Amino acid sequence: MVANNAAWLALTVEETLEPDLPICDPHHHLWDGRDDFIEPRYLLDEVLADVGSGHNIVSTVFVECGAMYRADGPEELRAVGETEFVNGIAAMSASGGYGPCRLAAGIVGYAPLQFGEAVAVSALDAQIAAGNGRFRGVRVQAARHESPALRRPRTNPPPNLYGEAVFRAGFAQLAPRGLTFEAWCFHPQIPYLVDLARAFPDTTIILNHFGGPIGVGPYTDRADEVFAEWSRAIAPLARCPNVVAKLGGLVMEMNGFGFHRRPRPPTSQELMEATRRYYETTIGLFGVERCMFESNFPVDKVSSSYNVLWNSFKRLTAGYSATEKASLFHDTAARVYRV
Repeated sequence: MVANNAAWLALTVEETLEPDLPICDPHHHLWDGRDDFIEPRYLLDEVLADVGSGHNIVSTVFVECGAMYRADGPEELRAVGETEFVNGIAAMSASGGYGPCRLAAGIVGYAPLQFGEAVAVSALDAQIAAGNGRFRGVRVQAARHESPALRRPRTNPPPNLYGEAVFRAGFAQLAPRGLTFEAWCFHPQIPYLVDLARAFPDTTIILNHFGGPIGVGPYTDRADEVFAEWSRAIAPLARCPNVVAKLGGLVMEMNGFGFHRRPRPPTSQELMEATRRYYETTIGLFGVERCMFESNFPVDKVSSSYNVLWNSFKRLTAGYSATEKASLFHDTAARVYRV
């Protein structure tokens, strides 16, 4: 099992910037026994340690990651076990016995929309029931590239999952239930997402991790070229008013910045300077009312501690107004996820 990188992260320690600023972290995971990530165990104690490391995290949103699926029963309902598991942790947090932050106040789960309308209806209704008032939406990952340098989602999607008719038949069941959709793709696939957003203007779509700009495999040492490709793809997506952008998830190994290979973790200033063009471009295109900062923890923990990551966001917005900061750090996420 992969050991965590706590000793390495401890080499860069910073004072928390703007510690009173309220934050809703709209994207983190919970799991146990994941030996393919730097943090093999990320449950209540681990997430509490991160959200309690200095910033004023008032609420969080859990996003599906294939944890705690049911071991038996109908295949299309096994992912309901993840929502049941997370809802238990959310209930523990809601008791107030673990501090003021409300963990997993919103839950985003998985439903096999790619198997069509009937399966989607069954799965979505079961997920809503299991969420006990906390279930907010669905993520079906489409991120796929033929390079072996990039991991494929466990569902092994086709290159244009979001364009397939059977997937769209399942997708059509979201809006009638008041559910959002989380889109996770790589940057060459963003045009497929644009087409989906235009086809379903009444469904709120949340772009994960800037649409996955790739910096490894065939994209190694092509940072400026990738940014140009990404910029051309993201502009039409921003013109879809039903799309909201999560700002984060940009320091995974796949993004190619290589922070995890350094002798010491980056400072918040270094993080901000290396990634700022993605943040500033997205905020400029979408506006603060459709953007929200995210941690993507513990995945992004491969490159940064929680405290340093949020410090980098605060350095980026040092010149923003109080209203703009409120939208980016809390209000957009609280509105979209109803927390």
